[in-house]
Amino acid sequence: MNTLISGTLSLCMAVGAAGLTFTAGAQDKGASQGLPPIIDRELIFGNPEIAAAQISPDGKYIAFVKPWKDTRNVYVKGVNEPFSAARLLTTETKRPVAGYFWTRDGKYILYVKDNAGDENFNVYAVDPAGKPAEGADAPASRDLTGVKGARVFIYEVPKSDPDVVYIGLNDRDKAWHDLYKLRISTGEKTLIRKNTERITGWQFDLKGQLRLASRSAENGDTEILRVDADKFTQVYSCNVFESCNPVRFDRDGKRVYMETNKGADVNFISLVLFDPETGKTELVESDPLKKVDFGGAIFSEATDELVETSYYYDREKRYFKDKGFEADYKWLQSQMPGKEISMPSRTIDEQVWLVTASSDTEPGETVLFDRKARKLTPQFKIREKLPREDLATMTPVTYKSSDGLEIPAYLTLPKGVPGKNLPVLMIPHGGPWGRDVWGYNSLAQFFANRGYAVLMPNFRGSTGYGKKFLDAGNLQWGAKMQDDVTWGVKYLIAEGIADPKRVGILGGSYGGYATLAGVAFTPDVYAAAVDIVGPSNLITLLNAIPPYWESIRTLFYSRMGDPRTPEGKALLMERSPLNSANKIKTPLLVAQGANDPRVNRREAEQIVVALRDRGFPVEYLLAPDEGHGFQRPVNNMALFMESEKFLAEHLGGRYQEGGTPEVTARLKEITVDPKSVVVTTPTASAPASK
Repeated sequence: MNTLISGTLSLCMAVGAAGLTFTAGAQDKGASQGLPPIIDRELIFGNPEIAAAQISPDGKYIAFVKPWKDTRNVYVKGVNEPFSAARLLTTETKRPVAGYFWTRDGKYILYVKDNAGDENFNVYAVDPAGKPAEGADAPASRDLTGVKGARVFIYEVPKSDPDVVYIGLNDRDKAWHDLYKLRISTGEKTLIRKNTERITGWQFDLKGQLRLASRSAENGDTEILRVDADKFTQVYSCNVFESCNPVRFDRDGKRVYMETNKGADVNFISLVLFDPETGKTELVESDPLKKVDFGGAIFSEATDELVETSYYYDREKRYFKDKGFEADYKWLQSQMPGKEISMPSRTIDEQVWLVTASSDTEPGETVLFDRKARKLTPQFKIREKLPREDLATMTPVTYKSSDGLEIPAYLTLPKGVPGKNLPVLMIPHGGPWGRDVWGYNSLAQFFANRGYAVLMPNFRGSTGYGKKFLDAGNLQWGAKMQDDVTWGVKYLIAEGIADPKRVGILGGSYGGYATLAGVAFTPDVYAAAVDIVGPSNLITLLNAIPPYWESIRTLFYSRMGDPRTPEGKALLMERSPLNSANKIKTPLLVAQGANDPRVNRREAEQIVVALRDRGFPVEYLLAPDEGHGFQRPVNNMALFMESEKFLAEHLGGRYQEGGTPEVTARLKEITVDPKSVVVTTPTASAPASK
C-alpha cells in the first residue's frame, strides 16, 4: 500500500543541520531543572554536513550530499580521499537535490528535481569524472527528459544495458504515464508503450525484457498482466483492499517474486513466487511470528539470489537466506552493538559495503566495510555536531482505543526529568497509509528537548500490521482513526505522564488533518495545535488530487468515502474539520506550501478564513517556494522557530529565542495576515459528484 497523502513532513525533518550554535533565550530554564541544554534547532533541522553517501559500482568513488550555497547538492570523491577533497557535481541553489544514484556502469550520476515543490520531476545526468567549464563551479548537468508540467517516473535500470533507463512520462495524458526507453548518453527517448489501458507499473526480467504490467481497474482492483507480443493477458488480480505487487523476477527467468495478501481469509502480506505462464503461486515466506506484514527483500546484484527478508514489529527483524550475508551482518552488529544496521550501497561485486549504524539517539554513522578483510573504515556521522548525550530514548508502547483495538505507538520522554505531569505533544503520522518506526526522529528529539513527552501513534489504517488493522480505518477518518489519537492522550493521562491541561497536537499531511480533526471534533482535549499541509475539507481535497493519482481515485473513495454518492458526500462533509470550525477553541498555527499538488493551498485557506470570519485568532504561514512539506532548510527553520514559541506560549514548554538573521527574515516573509487571505479556486481534477 502506498502512502498517498504522503508523510513528507517526517522526510523533510530528517535531512536538515548546518551546525550553528546560538545561546537560548531566557526561556532555557530546563537545564537547572534537570533537562539537558537546549539544542539549537539549526542542528536538528538545518542542512547536514554530509549525508546520503553511495559508493560507485567499481568501488573507486563515493558520492554524497553536502550543502553548497546553503542548498544540498551532490559531490564525489575518491574512496581513499578525504571528504574535504570532494568535487562539486550539481549546482542547485533553489531546492535541495531530491535524490540521486549511480548508473550501473558508474559513468553517470542521475538525479531528479522539480520546480518549487510542484512534484513535476525531470531526470538529469552528470558525468562524475567531468571537469567544469571555465568559470563554472561544476560539470554541466543534462536534462534528459526536459518536460514541463509533467512528472517523470523511473521504472527500471536494466543490468543488460547500463546506458538505458526505462521511464514513464505523462506529458500526453496527465493521468497516465507512457513507457519510454531513455538512452542516458544521448538523451534519446523511444516510445515503447502508449498507456491507454490504465497501466500503473511495468516489470522487466533480469535480461531487461518487458514481461509484466500492473493495471488499475476502474473498480479499484489491481490486475497483473502478462505482456505478450500483441496483447496483454491478465494472470493475477486482487481487490481494492488487497495488495499484489511484483517485486523482481527470479533467476530462472520464469517466475516473479510478488508481495500479496489476496484472499478473504488472508490477513498478512506474504512473499510468493508466481509463474505468469501457469498461474502457479508458491509461498516463499510470511511472518514467522504471524504478527505483521512481509516487510522487504534484499537480492544480491552479483548472484540475483534472495539474500535477506525483513519484518517490522516494534523494531526491524531480519531473516537471512545467504550464510555469507548473515555472518557479515552479525559481525557488524558485534562491532556496533545496539544499532540498526543498514547497507544503503554496495559495489557491483558486493565485496565493499557502505554501512550506516543508527538508533533512536544516533542519526547515523557511516562506515566503509571491506567484507574480505573484515575491516571498517569510518566515513562520517550525520549531524556530527548534534550532542548525542542530550538526546532522548524512544520506547515502543501500546494502549487500547475506544473500541478496545490495541494501538502501537512510540513514546519519547524528555531526558533528565521525571516522566510525570509533563506537557505533551501528539504527532500523528502522514499517509494515512504509512507508519512510524523506531529510530532517530528529528521531531521527537526536538520537542523532547523542549520538555515535551512526544507520542507518535500508529493508528488504525496504518500499514504493516495486516489487512484487518489497515481496513479498520476504512471510512473512519475523523472517527475511530481519530479516537486512536484521542485515546493516546487518555493513556498518557492515566499513566500520569501527561498534564491534562497541557496537551498539544502537531502533524503534517494526514497528520495535519488529524490535528484539525482533533481541535474541531474534540475541542476540550488540546491546548495548542500546529497543522502542516493538512486537508480541512475532504470534498475539495478529493476534487483537487493530482491527475496522476487517477489510478488510486477509487481507493480514496473506498477508504475515505465516495463523494459521488449522497451517503459518501454526507460522510465526507461530516468528517471535514472545516464544517466544525465553529467548535474550535484551541489556538491554531497553520503552515502550507503554495505549490502543494497533493493538499492544495485551498485546504489551509478555507480553515484560516473560517476561523478569521468568526473572530477566532489563527496564525498562518505560507511558503511560496514549497509544496507538500517544507524542503528548504530556511523555511523549515522558520516554521519550527515559530512553532516552538507558539507551543511554549500555550503548553509551557521551553523554546529557543530567535534565530539567524536569514531565518528571522524568512519567517517575516512567509507570515500571512489572516485578514488578507482569500480562498483560491483550484482546477478540479475530476467532478466530485455525478
